[in-house]
Amino acid sequence: MTTAYEVISEAGKHPIKSWTRGVSFDDNSKQQLQNIARMPFIHKWIAVMPDVHVGKGATIGAIIPAAVGVDLGCGMMAVKTSLAAEQLPDSLSAMRNAIEQRVPHGRSVNFRGGRDTGSWGKPPEEITQAWLALDEGFQRLCEKHPFLKNTNNLNHLGTLGTGNHFIEICLDENNAVWVMLHSGSRGVGNRIGTHFIEQAKKDMERWFIHLPDKDLAYIPEGSEHFQNYIAAVAWAQDFAQVNREVMMTNTLQAIREVLPVPFEAHTEAVNCHHNYISREHHYDKNVWVTRKGAVSARLGEMGIIPGSMGAQSFIVRGLGNEESFCSCSHGAGRIMSRTEAKKRVSLAEHIEATAGVECRKDASVIDETPSAYKPIDKVMAAQADLVEIVHTLKQVLCVKG
Repeated sequence: MTTAYEVISEAGKHPIKSWTRGVSFDDNSKQQLQNIARMPFIHKWIAVMPDVHVGKGATIGAIIPAAVGVDLGCGMMAVKTSLAAEQLPDSLSAMRNAIEQRVPHGRSVNFRGGRDTGSWGKPPEEITQAWLALDEGFQRLCEKHPFLKNTNNLNHLGTLGTGNHFIEICLDENNAVWVMLHSGSRGVGNRIGTHFIEQAKKDMERWFIHLPDKDLAYIPEGSEHFQNYIAAVAWAQDFAQVNREVMMTNTLQAIREVLPVPFEAHTEAVNCHHNYISREHHYDKNVWVTRKGAVSARLGEMGIIPGSMGAQSFIVRGLGNEESFCSCSHGAGRIMSRTEAKKRVSLAEHIEATAGVECRKDASVIDETPSAYKPIDKVMAAQADLVEIVHTLKQVLCVKG
């Protein structure tokens, strides 16, 4: 029987099943996955999504913090509105400006005591109210990890960040208007992830465990740091969820301020994490699934797979494919590093690639230009047995940090 995936199998290693037909799968990524495949606690095999690029990942009895990453709980949220395309103004620049005013984004370098533009100087009332749901858990974390008190936590709640994070206004196949955004647990999540990556490396040294790659340092279940890590990641995922909800509320408010048309909005797919861990049951065992750059796609489960800032995005429904541990891709996946994109893509090419999208068209965002990513249509074709497409979205406005 023909399968939708390809298998890499070597003696002494767990198999690697990759849903990468028709898309690039570079040698560095393959080597990284082969290193992971040597780890003794991998359950069954490693499932590789079509957006694969250098990064790491399903484990039983242990967790590799670097495979989860430092943007803990990073994910997507999408809302469908009652607006139609023809109700949007011809120019969306005022709307983009209003969103940028409502949602801190980007990051100031060397701001010398002033406010980092990517954070709140003094968090407004709605932010401090949203923080109340997170505060008790944060205080418990700070009792065990006092360094977290000095992180960007409350002042990063409801902020976008940089890199591939975005806020978009999109049109679906019926010209209905959607709002979609992508962000995670910001500075505090990064600090939690970094701390436990370093802690795992120290443990490997202390236990004289030699690894093919230091970034594969792991925390065994039942060890001193395991429950601490699980608790910290769970809180960071909650932060990421609230962060997206607050940003969505403020984005919708910004649209209402600019657009003199009353409209309703309801969530279609929310808290669609793609950098996280989850306790699940697969192939007769309870396992810790690490999804790094992957989305849960259980049968009937809704998810979001975004393209680049000039391409289509998709609202999808999971098909519950157990061979992928019920997972699908989280996006298109990079084919150029940020440095390479800035060297290879001209500003004129970026402007052409984002024609028709109200977005930044300056040299500072070329690392996010569409050609730096795999073609999203090929990525979707490669995982046709993992998800079905429910809505196809095309962005008309994109806010980047």
